[in-house]
Amino acid sequence: MSRRTSVPTLALAAATALVLAACGSGSEGGADADDDATGAAGGGASAAAGGDLGVDEIRLDWATYNPASLVLKEQGWVEEAVGDDVEVTWEFSAGSAPANELLRGDVVDFNSTAGAAALLARANGSPLRTVDVLAQPEWSAIVVGPDSDITSAEDLEGRTIAALSGTDPYFFLLQTLDSAGLTTDDVQIVDLPHADGRLALNRGEVDAWAGLDPIMADTVANEGAELVVREPSRNSYSVLNVREDFLTEHPEAVELVLTQYERARQWIQDNPEEAVEILATAAEIEPEIAAQVLDERTNLDIDPVPGEDLRAVLERIVPIVVDGGQVGSQEDAETALEELFAPEPATAAVESAGTETEG
Repeated sequence: MSRRTSVPTLALAAATALVLAACGSGSEGGADADDDATGAAGGGASAAAGGDLGVDEIRLDWATYNPASLVLKEQGWVEEAVGDDVEVTWEFSAGSAPANELLRGDVVDFNSTAGAAALLARANGSPLRTVDVLAQPEWSAIVVGPDSDITSAEDLEGRTIAALSGTDPYFFLLQTLDSAGLTTDDVQIVDLPHADGRLALNRGEVDAWAGLDPIMADTVANEGAELVVREPSRNSYSVLNVREDFLTEHPEAVELVLTQYERARQWIQDNPEEAVEILATAAEIEPEIAAQVLDERTNLDIDPVPGEDLRAVLERIVPIVVDGGQVGSQEDAETALEELFAPEPATAAVESAGTETEG
């Protein structure tokens, strides 16, 4: 393994604050929910179930890399479904690794991550289960500055690369290195949050960055950065996870949340212009860039039930995280994969929402 060093960047934290300022924590919206989106999903059975959930609070994360969470937070559909007796709170996630820390620290009940990050967290002892597949995104690539001489994966040898450990961009980087016959010993990985990695690249403090949308699309559009390595198959799915004890104790609450996620997924497809505006506002990016992320790099026409498609992606990643020392052993990774999926709530949510899925 290469050494991970910190880069002396001024105002690195400010980049993350840009996104935080867009929405703030706490619930917004509510009564103005759009009844046109999969109407049966928002009210009806879900709303009636709100009083029987056996919980006082449901804690969710929101993230710009999870557009459905932005829609839910904006529209207030979870709050509407649970009624006045259950408090709904929202916490910002700046990436899969911070999202997993929120869940591990018992700050949230649900978190948004890449599938690979959920697998890694489970293998390393985090008590989570993957209950929903949100999208199939092409949200990561290898990014370089406008004047870089890096044009291929092979050119990364000997270079300094920013990547947030435990996230899909990090796993994308490991797979990219492997494709070029390189290992982490052939590069220097600088472990930085996504927004800080972008700043480090723009300041010339690293040679490349394993980027994440939507800030990756923004830096290409506004700072002249280039995507030198793109390979959609190296991105694992966007997933929603839940704390295992919450799932065991409150399966009805999990189903209710997933039903609203199904509603949001369908709403984004039915209302693309409004969805673009929500993403652009939350991420503080131009609508044209938000449209590129949603229209060109986010496939929502997927089966939300965790199953064979997600498993196939994660099986390819298992040996990479094992060889990279990200988990204790091959057995730990394989056991985590066997235990990771909890498909029953999503199956019930699809039926409750009345949405059609692929597969």
